[in-house]
Formats: sequence, C-alpha cells, structure tokens
Amino acid sequence: MATLHDLLAEHTRLSDRCGQHLQRLVAEWQLLADLSFADYLLAVRETTGALVYVAQVRPNTASTLFPHDQVGRRIDAAGDTHGVGGPGVGAPAEAAFVSGRIERAAARQQLGALPVETIAVPVVVDGAVIAVLTRAGAARGELPPSPLESAYREAAEALCTMVVEGAFPLEEANTLGLSTPRAGDGFIQLDRDGRVVYASPNAVSAVHRMGWQSELGTVRLADLIAGLLADPLDAVDVGAVLAAACGDETGPMPEELPLRMELDARRASVLLRVVPLRSGGVGRGAVVLIRDVTEVKRRDLALISKDATIREIHHRVKNNLQSVSALLRLQARRSDNPETAAALGEAVRRVSSIALVHEMLSGSVDEEVDLDAVVDRLVPTLIEVWAPSGGAAQIAVRRGGRLGVLPADLAMPLVQVLAEVIQNSIEHGFAADREGASIVVGGQRDLRGLTVRITDNGVGLPAGIDPASPNSLGLQIVSTLVSNDLGGRIEYRPGPDGMGTSVDVYVPLH
Repeated sequence: MATLHDLLAEHTRLSDRCGQHLQRLVAEWQLLADLSFADYLLAVRETTGALVYVAQVRPNTASTLFPHDQVGRRIDAAGDTHGVGGPGVGAPAEAAFVSGRIERAAARQQLGALPVETIAVPVVVDGAVIAVLTRAGAARGELPPSPLESAYREAAEALCTMVVEGAFPLEEANTLGLSTPRAGDGFIQLDRDGRVVYASPNAVSAVHRMGWQSELGTVRLADLIAGLLADPLDAVDVGAVLAAACGDETGPMPEELPLRMELDARRASVLLRVVPLRSGGVGRGAVVLIRDVTEVKRRDLALISKDATIREIHHRVKNNLQSVSALLRLQARRSDNPETAAALGEAVRRVSSIALVHEMLSGSVDEEVDLDAVVDRLVPTLIEVWAPSGGAAQIAVRRGGRLGVLPADLAMPLVQVLAEVIQNSIEHGFAADREGASIVVGGQRDLRGLTVRITDNGVGLPAGIDPASPNSLGLQIVSTLVSNDLGGRIEYRPGPDGMGTSVDVYVPLH
C-alpha cells in the first residue's frame, strides 16, 4: 500500500518542508480523532486542481463513519466523495481551502438513522493552505455530555484552531524515540497555572500506581509528579515543561524542552506527553497524556540491548576500516613508484568515506545518515589525502544547500559518489596557480527526489573525455553506483558562464 509520502509525491508538487509538516500531522492526528469522537480525512489539491484524500484516521473512542478506505477518492464540486458518507461529506473542504478558515457544513448529513456533523480545517504552513482536514462525526445528542466528553471536545477544538494557525503539530525533538500515549490511556486537562481541571479515570489510576493516594482535585500536576519521582532532575524537567506549556508566554515552545518523557516513580514507570494549547501564540493550558509502561519497559530492555549491539557493530566496522586506511596510507608514503602511491591514496580516500558513514551509523538510533554532517567531515579528509601533491589548501570547498537525511542503503553509495566527484575536481579541475578556486556542493530536495550539484570554477572537462563512456576508474565507479545502487542519473555540463564543471546527481526518493 502506498505511503503518505508516495501519495503526496504522486498527486502534488508540495515542497519538502510542507511534506514534512503533513507527515508530522498524520503522526499526531490519532489524538485529534480520539478527542473529537470523529473520523478525519486529509485532502490535498492535485496538480489538476481537484481535491483528493491521501490519508484517513478512525477514532478509538467512537464508531467510524467510514468502514471502507477513503484514500484516493476525489471530491467533486458538490462535495461528494462517492464513499459511505454520502453526498456532501466533503463539501466544506473546498471552501476551507479557499478561505483559510474552519468551515462547517451548511446542514447535518444523514447516515442511516445517524445525523453527521462535518467541518473542514485548513492546514496552514507559512500563511498558505497546503491541505484540509475533513472531520466527520456523529452530531451531539440532546442529553448533556459527560465530563470526559466535554474535556475531550474542548481540547479537540483548541487543537483544530492550532492547525489553522500552523501551531500544531509542534516541531518537537524526540531524540529518545518515545511513543505517544493515546487519549484512552490517560487524559489530564490543565489550566494556565498548571492545575488539574479534569483527569480521566485511567489517568487517575496511572497516578495512583505511581504512589499518589489522594484524589487529583485541583492540585498542580508538576508538584504532584515531582514528589513521586525517584530522580530529582526529572522533577525539575517536568516542572519546566509544564510551566512553559501552560503559561501565557508568547512565541513557540523552546526546542530544548522534552515534551515526551519517560518517568520512573517509586512504584511504576509512566510515559508522559505534554501538548500545549495555544491560540494566537498565547498559552491556554495544556493536555497531558499519561500511560503506565512498567511492563512494557521490561520487555523493551531486550530490544534496547539489540540496538546497542547493532551500533557497536557499526563502531567496530568503522575502526577496522580506519585501520585499513592507515595501513594503506603508510604503504603509499613508503612507495617509490608515483603511480602506486597515487593508487593507494585513492584507496585510502574511498575506504575513509565508507568508514565515515559507519561512524555516523554507530551514533544513530536508526539506520539513517545526516548527509550534511557527512559532507562537512568528508571534505577535510579529501583535502588531507591530496595535500602531499601540493596546493589543495588553496581550494575552497563548501556546502551551499541542505542535503538532509537518507537511509543508510542510499547514503553509503551517494557518499562514495560525492567523494569521487569532489576528489576529481580537486585533482584535475584547476590550473596550477589555483587562485580563487572553489567547489560548491549544493542540494535541492522535494518529495520525489534529491538532486546534489557539485560545481567548480576550474578548467572544465578535458577534451576527449566522454562521461557517458568513462575510461577512468573513478568515473566508472561513479556511473555504476549512480545507476545500480541509487537507481538515479548523473549529468555533466559546463559550469555557470561556461566556467568550470557542474555535475548533477539525481537520487529518486519516491
């Protein structure tokens, strides 16, 4: 089944930044569905101008209105998705896309004997509407709602307003990879002072398992949790996070504050997620989701040990490759044959580039590599390897754009390609004086692929060199890696104003 990334790349021309925002939203919108007791559908505008659903989520707190998959269905002018919801379920979506405001259906729709309310929430990034959330749920009955339902719906409306303002989901750091508790695990609503307004029965039970014996009432949650934690530093962190989330400070949440925390109390371990509620940049309180993970944490210890083993393997591979590189470098320096020394120097550089990727993986919690960090560390290595021939220090090599993060199976061959191309420019791209010589590594990335451009202001490609049928080992390696390992393409052309050489390496991500 196609992923959201695949569908966005297929139907839209959204930027990588917009795509990442929608990915974060879909990662968090189960909370919206549960708090709203409603289904949510994510609609984007196709290149043809039509609206199409690319994702949906069903609530855990109510029966779904869409038992059949709605992904891929288009919305016609009347708002008919031709789905189970019937005509008009998608009607407000087009209006929300145009107005940039939350739009409600003019009248309730009828699904059998069940009246249905529909609203459309525009998703805004940098002041522009990039998608629309269509919410469809059972209309509220005549009986007054329970305290839990009222608290849920109030939080849901606040979060929908934040979606319109571009404030939800937050660009929060989750370096520990902690999961998100569901609303049903435990829900606590806080006011601007951090005091409990409402706590669901499951939340009360989780706090009791931590060691609290009384009712929550209107107690300040930070003080309550601080008295139960085994680590006083965790208590300081909880207090800082809740104060920043609930307070009336304007502007974004400080990025260094962890909004997801795993806390160890005297009797239990809990997973805590803090969701600030803000309108117009002003704090309106917060929602705290809490889950007892005491048993889950015990089972996860085995997985943590496995991850540590994988990182240790990458670390040892890196060490072994660096040892091989050092031996080759030593042999090259002792060789009296210039051709042999040059060949060994190239081998040193190629082994070092592979070792650098393994070094990055040894410090990562997943199999992904930050290409920007790799390039920044790779360039000095290339210059150092070439330095014995003289003059490399006069060449300025810099990164002119963001390359981003790639899976290890793509990053490994791409780093080797970049090393070959940059080294080739350093060695053969400039005249002897090298005055003002420079090489720029730039990146342009969208949902479909990554284009890396290496541009120098040197002498250009030598006469008689055909990149399509390379004779040199370096160009043959580049051609093979790009076509076979990356499934991409490479293009050589003159640089800007006819000076130097520009090499474009395109890597498909879709």
